[in-house]
Amino acid sequence: MFSQKQSFIKGAILISLGGFISKMLGAIYRIPLTNFLGGEGMGIYQMVYPLYCILLTVSASGIPTGIARIISSGKAGAERQAFRLYGAIGIIGTILMYFLSAPLAALQTEPAIKLCCIMLCPSVFFVSVLSVVRGYFQGKGNMYPTAVTEVTEQLVKVALGCVLAYFFRDNLPLAVASTLFSVTVSEVAATALALIWYFKKRARLPLFKVPSPPVSAIVKYTVPLTLTAIALPVSQLLESIVAVRFLRDISGEATALYGIFSGCAVTIINLPVSVTYGLAAASVPQISPLAEKGDLDAAKAKAYKALLITFAISAPAAVALFVFAPFAVNLIFKSLEPENKELLLLLVRIMSVNAVTLSLVQTSSACLTALGKPIKSTVTQWVTAILRVLLTAALIKFTSLSIAGAAISANCSYLVATLINFWYIIREHGGRINENNADRIGQLPRRLDQKS
Repeated sequence: MFSQKQSFIKGAILISLGGFISKMLGAIYRIPLTNFLGGEGMGIYQMVYPLYCILLTVSASGIPTGIARIISSGKAGAERQAFRLYGAIGIIGTILMYFLSAPLAALQTEPAIKLCCIMLCPSVFFVSVLSVVRGYFQGKGNMYPTAVTEVTEQLVKVALGCVLAYFFRDNLPLAVASTLFSVTVSEVAATALALIWYFKKRARLPLFKVPSPPVSAIVKYTVPLTLTAIALPVSQLLESIVAVRFLRDISGEATALYGIFSGCAVTIINLPVSVTYGLAAASVPQISPLAEKGDLDAAKAKAYKALLITFAISAPAAVALFVFAPFAVNLIFKSLEPENKELLLLLVRIMSVNAVTLSLVQTSSACLTALGKPIKSTVTQWVTAILRVLLTAALIKFTSLSIAGAAISANCSYLVATLINFWYIIREHGGRINENNADRIGQLPRRLDQKS
């Protein structure tokens, strides 16, 4: 059905296509969801996600890229060790989300959050397992399973979520909770499909009997990626708390305002970003082997190529978002009240530049990881996360921008992240490789094995 080793371009196209279809389904899903839940319901929906994403990041986010890098470097059996390690972490994440549901509801002054968290918490475990399988296939240069399971996730979520939201539409807290339960069911379905795929390909290699790399080898690659990825959901959680609390001082519809920003505007902005995600995912198994063999010039060339393609795709998309924002708003969120549509239009146009900066951030972060510099990306993400929270608080609290302050803050933070990552790449890998550097990089795999 598919080749074991796909080209960089083919792999990027597969991931991008899967991501784009998934995001389009998600955007279409917002049409009936917004109609059933309204601005307040969407606000509750989005307020749950930051905690979920934090736990998901710890238990799963660094796995696909980390496992892909290990597999592409020739270390067999990494996924089997990752199954055991991150399966356990996923279980812990599920338990934590259950017990943190009540404190989060109190902190965000929204009682419905508790039930919503409980409905969503089992998916933390299933995403952990799913991420290991995706990382294995990505490391083999095969992006097809990732693309298919992403679409499967969305299809199940959209179909079941619409049915449940409609059925419970007269009870807002229960309607929101049921739509989040559909997320859990979708992850179960995608995980089952991925495992069938994996065991079909690895039938001759038992999960618990074949020698695997030590846990330290897995942790060495995945922890820096996790620390990088967790910065965004942490900033989103803090942003949701800060934004809603400060918005309550100036508006009685604080939850609805945050829902329009996070649940509607960000959804539209993420559509073009999903296309360039494939470039980031496909870059790692292409660049990593070259960097570890000491051929840094070739690795650097592939990184620059990925960044150039990312810009070539995202820049026209940003212009299109700005120009056609009214069409997108009316198409996807036609059920919103006229004043909310007007606000959403303003937010989309303000944030249209993020189609470029966010795309470049995710590609450049993947390139830094592939070049053996994941800590650089981690520093970037945390610096910009702190900046985003502080700037959001200041703009909402001390200006008349209201929720538009959060949009401007997002613009500034992603621009800073882009510039920092570019500076790291240029500084660390901008010049020619001298003999000493080549020797040092070429010895990297051996040093890692010795430490492990």
